[in-house]
Amino acid sequence: MFTRAIVKKPGKSYVNGLTTSNLGTPNYELALEQHASYIEALKTVGVEVTVLEADEQFPDSTFVEDTAVLTEKFAIVSNPGAETRNGEIVHMQEVLKGFYKELEYIQAPGTLDGGDVMQADNRFYVGLSTRTNEEGAKQFKAIVEKYGYTAEIVPMKEFFHLKTGLAYLGNNDLVVAGEFVDHPTFAEFNQIVVDADEEYSANCIRMNDYVIIPKGFEKSKKRIVDAGYKVIELEMSEFRKQDGGLSCLSLRF
Repeated sequence: MFTRAIVKKPGKSYVNGLTTSNLGTPNYELALEQHASYIEALKTVGVEVTVLEADEQFPDSTFVEDTAVLTEKFAIVSNPGAETRNGEIVHMQEVLKGFYKELEYIQAPGTLDGGDVMQADNRFYVGLSTRTNEEGAKQFKAIVEKYGYTAEIVPMKEFFHLKTGLAYLGNNDLVVAGEFVDHPTFAEFNQIVVDADEEYSANCIRMNDYVIIPKGFEKSKKRIVDAGYKVIELEMSEFRKQDGGLSCLSLRF
C-alpha cells in the first residue's frame, strides 16, 4: 500500500534536457499540464503528494525516480550515471531526511539510476545500463541485503533503463517488453506481454487499486484490464520526448 509520493515540477530548462529520442523538443506549457494531471492521478489513488518546485539548474530533475530508491524501512540515495544529473541528489537527500531515519548512499565510482531498479515484493532487480554500472549495482545489492531483501543484477542490451521494459504489478504479475519477454530471470512471473509497437507502455505503475498507464496504447491497456486491474490513462507525450515514463516522475512509498 502506497501512502506518499514525491514529485518535482519541470522547469523551463526541461526542454533542453538529455534525450536519445527523435520526437522533437517538448512543449513546456503542455508538459506542465501533463505533470499536473499526473499529480491529480496520484491523489486519486489515495496518496499524499509532496510537490517540489522546479530547479532550473537541472533540466532533467523532474525525473525524480533516478535520485533515490525508497522502501518501507530505508531510502537509498543514488549516484546518477549522467554527470549533468549528479547534483540533483543534494537537494533530494535533504527532502528524504524528512521521511526517513535510515539513509544509505551509492558511492563513486559506483553509479546507479533509480530507473534501473525494480522491486517485486521482497526482491529487487537492478539493471546494468549506460547509467548504472556494475559497481553501483553491487553496492545496491549489498545495502538491501543488510535489511533482509534479496537482489539480482540484470545485464541489459536494449533498454535505456530496466523499468523502460518492466513493471511489477503485484500478485506475481509482471508487465514485460522487448528483451525481457521470456527472459529466464523473470520466468517465475505471470507475464503480461507488451507488443513491440506499444513498447513505451511497459513503463506503467501500480498504485494501490489502480495501474496508471500512458494513454494511447490500447492493446496493452486491454491486457492489463483483462488481468484484473483498473487503469488510469495519462497523456505522456512531452515526457516521452525526453526518454521519460510514468515511473520516472515520482518516488513512491
